[in-house]
Formats: sequence, structure tokens, C-alpha cells
Amino acid sequence: MQSLLRHVRVLHRLGPANRDSVSALRVAVGVAVPSLVLLAAGRPDLIIYAVFGALTGMYGRSEPHQLRLKHQLQAAFVLVGGLGVGVALSVNHLHSWTLVAVEATLAAAGSLFADKVGLTPNGPFFGILALGACASIPTAVPWQLALLIGAASAAFSMAVGFGGWVRGRAWERGAARVVPPLRGIRRRAAWIHAARYLAAVAAAGSVGVLSGSAHPHWAMAAAAVPLAGADLPSSVYRGLHRIVGTLLGLVVVAVVLFPWAGSPLRLFPGHETAVLAVLVIVLQFTTELFMARHYGLAMVSFTPVILLMTQLAFPADPRFLVAERAVETLIGACTGIAVVVLIRRRRPLAATPNA
Repeated sequence: MQSLLRHVRVLHRLGPANRDSVSALRVAVGVAVPSLVLLAAGRPDLIIYAVFGALTGMYGRSEPHQLRLKHQLQAAFVLVGGLGVGVALSVNHLHSWTLVAVEATLAAAGSLFADKVGLTPNGPFFGILALGACASIPTAVPWQLALLIGAASAAFSMAVGFGGWVRGRAWERGAARVVPPLRGIRRRAAWIHAARYLAAVAAAGSVGVLSGSAHPHWAMAAAAVPLAGADLPSSVYRGLHRIVGTLLGLVVVAVVLFPWAGSPLRLFPGHETAVLAVLVIVLQFTTELFMARHYGLAMVSFTPVILLMTQLAFPADPRFLVAERAVETLIGACTGIAVVVLIRRRRPLAATPNA
């Protein structure tokens, strides 16, 4: 009983603050500027590419500027790479089983890369999320332009992250990111970890395709979430946070998108796309505000970010979107937890904190 109560308390515990508002503001600025530029240009449907590029700003949040820059370059490779593969699948109309095979394979490859360079937030989650989301919508512009928007947005986020150095000129000589090389036990653990990503993402995507879902990539992304945990308990916590946070976030989506009198879209008739774009920016700020302190609270904001920018890119029946997201998240998170339980690794790969 005491053990159960301890686990329940951990699920609700808010982590210590660490200048989270500063990090959140950097990410929000990185999202806001390219998004507002696209909105002003009359292309809110392209904001999805800008946002995924701007998520580069979530990495290296507490590091010195030159280390943050290197960290974010590595993250940009994962994010823009995932975006580019997703756009390629979309342009060539490759969905269903092809999407599952490609995303599962790149999830495993991304896991190896993330473990090798010590990405924090851990794992390839945001890269495969970008891949699935971009593959699931029609590409309304030449693929080169979509890729350019993502890359330019990532570059702008890195410039924002490096801006403090321009102001303070603080440079730590000899500073280096402490990432142990993948040798011996760590190498074996990294390959086992990659195999877990391959199994979890492939299994969740297969269930999504066989069930007839229009968004199996949501299940695949959710399946990757528990795998970023440092051990079994933290993996289960992350899976549960993902489920509960997503369901609460879907309530926010329903409030915004459902056709009822209280929807914020009704307050500004004729400016619905602008309202959605502003909400994406604000909700990305609150996502980063809680990402390192409580994953479930972060998901309450991040779930609407993903659905609202998807709605800007390719409008669909919001009731269908909410229902599918709930089901696919349950499938994916439960699959990820099951894989963590069934395929154990001997020791944590690194001492870097989860985020």
C-alpha cells in the first residue's frame, strides 16, 4: 500500500523550477516569428513546418551558449530530417504500411543517434512526430519550400538561443558536453534501446493501420514516449502522463474547435486562422514551461498545439480528430509501456535528465 501511494505521489509531483519561463519564452519566440510571418503572407497552412523546425529551441535549455548551439544543431538534424522524410512520403502519396515501416526504422536510427550525442529531451520523439504529421497532410507547396521553412525556422530558433551570448559575451573556454561514448555495455544498451523503439513504433503503427485509423502516426508517436524514461517506473509514469495529459488537452481542443457559443473562434469572426495561430504560439509557451517539471501538464498544452496546427494545414472534422487522437494515444502509450516491460535494458544509458 505504501509503495502504491508513493507511485501516486510521484505521478502528481511537480519538479523543481529551473528558469523555465526563460526557456519557454525562447521557444515561444522561435515559434512566433516564423508563424506570424507565414500568417501575414497568407499561408497559415505552412505554419506546421515552421513549428516543427522551431522545436529545436527545446534542446540545450540549461547549457552554456556554445554548448546549446551544438546541441541544437544536432536536434535540428533530427527535426528537419524527420520533417523532410515526412514531406517526401506525402509528396509521393506513401502512407499506411510504408509510413509504419519508414517511421519505425527511423525511430530506431534516431534512438541510436540520440543516445550517441546525448539529446535532451531524450530520444527521437519530436523527429518521428514531425515525420508522421508531415506525411499525413497533403504538401501544398514544392517540397523544397516546406523543407526550407523548417530549416529556416530551426536556424532562427538557434539564433534566439544564442542571443544571450551576443548580449553578455559569456564564453566558457574548453566547455564540452559530457556524453560517454557508446562502448561496451552502453553500446549494447543503445542497440537494445533502438530495438525497443523499432518494436514499439512498428507494433503501434500496425494496430493503427489494421484498425482503419486515418492517423496511425499518432499511435506511433505515443508509443515512443515511455521509451524515453530512464528506468521502468519513469517509463510507466511517462506513458500515464501521456494518456492523461492528452485526454485533458483534447478538452482544450474541443473548447476551441467545436461549434459552440463559447469557442474563441466565435469571438473573432473572419479571423479564425489568426486565432488558431496565436493559440499555437501561446500553448507552445506553456508546453515548454512545464516540459521539464511535469510531462503530463506539458501534454495538456502540447496536444492542442499539434491538432491546431494540423487543422491549419488540413482542416478536418474536429470531432473526428479528437476521437482519433484519444484512441491512438491509448493504443500507442499502452504499446510503449508493454514493450518497456517486455524488453528490459540492463542499465540507464546516460545520467541526463528526462524532459
